[in-house]
Amino acid sequence: MEFESWWLIALPFFFGMGWLAARIDIKHLLTESRQLPQSYFKGLNFLLNEQPDKAIEAFIEVVKVDRETLELHFALGSLFRRRGETERAIRMHRNLLDRGDLAESQRLQALYELGQDYLKAGLLDRAEEVFLQLRSSTYRGEALRFLLDIYQQEKDWSKAIEIALELEKSTGNSWQKEIANYYCELATYDANHSRPADAQKHLAAALEINRKSIRANLIMGDLAASSGDHEAAIACWKRIEQQQPAYLALCAQRLLESFRTLDKAQQGLNLLRGYLASYPSLDLLDVAFQSALEVAGPEAAYQLVKDELRRNPSLLGLDKLLEAQIAAAPVERRPDLELVKNLVHSHTRRLARYRCESCGFKARQFYWHCPACGGWETYPPRRSEESDLEP
Repeated sequence: MEFESWWLIALPFFFGMGWLAARIDIKHLLTESRQLPQSYFKGLNFLLNEQPDKAIEAFIEVVKVDRETLELHFALGSLFRRRGETERAIRMHRNLLDRGDLAESQRLQALYELGQDYLKAGLLDRAEEVFLQLRSSTYRGEALRFLLDIYQQEKDWSKAIEIALELEKSTGNSWQKEIANYYCELATYDANHSRPADAQKHLAAALEINRKSIRANLIMGDLAASSGDHEAAIACWKRIEQQQPAYLALCAQRLLESFRTLDKAQQGLNLLRGYLASYPSLDLLDVAFQSALEVAGPEAAYQLVKDELRRNPSLLGLDKLLEAQIAAAPVERRPDLELVKNLVHSHTRRLARYRCESCGFKARQFYWHCPACGGWETYPPRRSEESDLEP
């Protein structure tokens, strides 16, 4: 009985305390809302009515009236940048940096936002300057990634290597693939400017950091072939089989040309036939077919394509088979075969593309660096039809 009486007294007391606390909170909220400028509520109303342009103008009025609304400054600056209004974003963040009452964390945030503004506006030198300042701050990781993006856009591969090595140390993630490609870019530049010795040094560095760098061996073979040492070139390209045999398709034409230069065209064709039997590829088939046509004639080329088509059926293979049949057929039968081939070829043109595994971008030529997403070695060395046929 005493227990029930105690609750009869306590319940009204607790209810009254809750009611009083709610009244205090509501009063505090109303006081704060009265302190906000009218433009703030206009901006909210415009946002709710899906009128972002008018909402932005209203929020700008808030910023002019109340300089303490730092978060609104940052939000507006980011919004301007996303909308492509980079000049307004830059002005907003520079105004913040000019203020002397910012805490260090707020100053770094404004600097970080300003760097992104410059990058979006294409002002790479100014963006680089900002992110170099942030290199030793709490924004270090983000600053390094933006710097790497800048140096890739500027094709400043030496600085890209430096930043990638720094990222590798700070994140613990491997950047070997990217760094090896930066060295390959340097080697390609040196080779194009008649500096083969410097190119060789860069390729050696690429292979040292990434022994699986197919691209380094490809360029090394190109350097050897351009200097007339075709035996060494063939040896470089053959090493790709131990690295990743799917990439042999990229050096098939190179191999044939070096074998031809050495008067060993048949030996080169036999090597390609062996590769084709072990590592089926439409690009390999194309090169082997053209070589067989030149070295052994239409019948041999037709037989090669027919055998490969039985093992690995594909429309691109059928296109080559029809081409071989046309070459070997009597003159009176060729118009009909050409009609069929043209129909097949019009369809296979859409399939004869490389496709980036990262973003899906398709291209007729092979890229080491995807032009769409910027990924390195994201293109498999096979046509899209081959990828679609894989289980």
